[in-house]
Amino acid sequence: MRCRTLALLALFLAVPAQAEEPAKEFFFKPNDRIVFLGDSITQQYQYSSYMELYLTTRMPKGNFVFINAGIGGDTAQGGAGRFQNDVLNEKPTAVTINFGMNDAGYGKFDAAKNKVFVEKTKAMVEMAKKANVRVALCSPNAVDKRIMNNGKEYVETQKQFYAPLKELAAGQKISFADQFTLTRAATDKMETVDAGAKVAKPYYDGFHTAPPGGILMAHAILTELNAPAIVSSATVLANNTKIAVPMPVGCTISDVEKSETGVTFTRLDDALPLPVQKDWLPMLPYMNDLKDLNAYGLTVIGLKDGNYDVSIDGAKVSTATAKELAAGVNLGNLTTGPIFEQSNKVLVAIDAKNRMVIDRFFNVVRFNVPNWVEDVAPGVKTKELAKRMEKISAAQAEIYKLATPKSHKFSVTSAK
Repeated sequence: MRCRTLALLALFLAVPAQAEEPAKEFFFKPNDRIVFLGDSITQQYQYSSYMELYLTTRMPKGNFVFINAGIGGDTAQGGAGRFQNDVLNEKPTAVTINFGMNDAGYGKFDAAKNKVFVEKTKAMVEMAKKANVRVALCSPNAVDKRIMNNGKEYVETQKQFYAPLKELAAGQKISFADQFTLTRAATDKMETVDAGAKVAKPYYDGFHTAPPGGILMAHAILTELNAPAIVSSATVLANNTKIAVPMPVGCTISDVEKSETGVTFTRLDDALPLPVQKDWLPMLPYMNDLKDLNAYGLTVIGLKDGNYDVSIDGAKVSTATAKELAAGVNLGNLTTGPIFEQSNKVLVAIDAKNRMVIDRFFNVVRFNVPNWVEDVAPGVKTKELAKRMEKISAAQAEIYKLATPKSHKFSVTSAK
């Protein structure tokens, strides 16, 4: 045991220190008031809700406000026409613009349609910039050729149709999330291993999302916008040999107790991992197993050879070998245990809150008050908007309470 521990120490010391590249700036900031603008795919509250879930669990003191302004069948032209009412009137600090699926017409490439799409997208960007609103421009998700009747044709149309967006974003000096390229790479890979879409099926009709497609899209957009990968990371020494171990990242470790059968400790994280839903699991191979978005690391050095159960608050969540634990395991993709359960409650609460957001958007924001109503009750729409937002804000405050991390007792003990 002493020889192996010393070998591990030598490995740490043998690796030359390298200057880390500075982390790229994440698009979203604490205290942001965010509008998700788009068509029916945005209105579905799939990718937008999962982005909201990431921001809430990763920044439990983020104080975000989330507004979805997706409308089925809409285009960039429609978005530009309603940009003032549906976006700027909400006083956002950040907006994601996600149009193009309907604009291209679901057929062959049409240069005239593309010209309108680019012009109206640019108009939205310029309106946002004039109002000092940060913009993330997104290309839409690639259609799934396995499901959509003319998918092989339309995915090539998409590639050509969305190509100007990158240059537009660069010229306007705004963020660009190339969702199309990432989701196409994923569905192309799916086609080679699951041609009949029997296991991995992100879009129920080839382009509208089911939950697997929602997380595929959220992963693409968030990683393109430089979302931090690490939730937290902890390294624990399981024996009494004195070697240097990396400091915890995003958490504190206390009450470490070592024994012949393993080690126990208390861990308090600064954030929560995403609660990986069971219907997300078929997407994991096409999203880097969420290592670049949901890394919740545990490393245990100095264990005797063998298999070990990892338990949290007495609930077994995983089994790994001593070698795997010494290399580090990612517990971010667990679908059980107290940390998953807490994060999952956040998701449930977000879905409930968003039903209020939907009602406010379609029944108040989008409602045109007749002139005679304003004559009888001046400011009625403004008052109703404020009233609804007060209730949404109260629900959001409760969500943040649910997202507050708690201390947990971890144990890594020999598997029986």
